[in-house]
Amino acid sequence: MQTFDELEEDLRDAPTRLGTVRLIVRRPAVGEREVVTEAQLDAEEGLLGDTWRVRGSSSTADGSPNPEAQITVMGARAAAAFAGDVERWPLAGDQLYVDFDISEANLPAGTRLGLGTAVIEVTAEPHTGCAKFHARFGGDAHRFVNTKMHRQLRLRGLNARVIQPGTVSTGDTIRKL
Repeated sequence: MQTFDELEEDLRDAPTRLGTVRLIVRRPAVGEREVVTEAQLDAEEGLLGDTWRVRGSSSTADGSPNPEAQITVMGARAAAAFAGDVERWPLAGDQLYVDFDISEANLPAGTRLGLGTAVIEVTAEPHTGCAKFHARFGGDAHRFVNTKMHRQLRLRGLNARVIQPGTVSTGDTIRKL
C-alpha cells in the first residue's frame, strides 16, 4: 500500500480536464459485481443492469433511491491504493473508475462530465463509504478517506446523476464540459 505522501503525489498527477474510464461495474444484486466493457446510462434508471433504483437509500426519508447518488465514481488511483489489483477494485462498490482528478477543487457540485455519449453531473451528496467499504478494506482505510482533507480529495469517490443518457465504454475519455 502507498504511503499518503505517495498517494497524494500520484493524485496530483491525475488529469484535470481529460481522463480515462478505466473500469465499469454493475451491481446486479446485493454483494454481486459484474465488470462490463460497455454500459448504458439512463436518466431514470442510472446504469442499466445495476440495482441502484431497486435498492433504495437510507438517506431518503421514504427509503426511495437517492437521485443525487445515482452514479458513483471513484478515482482509479485511489482504488489502486486501497484495493491493489484492478480485479479487487469492484469491491469498493462503485460503478465507474476513472483516471481523473475527482477532487472537490477540480469538480465542484454541478460540474458536468462527458463519458462516451453520456453526460453526468457531480452532485453535492457526499460519498463517504459504508460498512461494506470498512469490512473490505479495513477501519484504517475507512477512517482515512473520511478525514476532512481526504473528503475534499474525494478519495472514496463522488456521487453523480445522469443528465444525458448514453453509452460509456472502458477506455472512453472522461472530460469536463
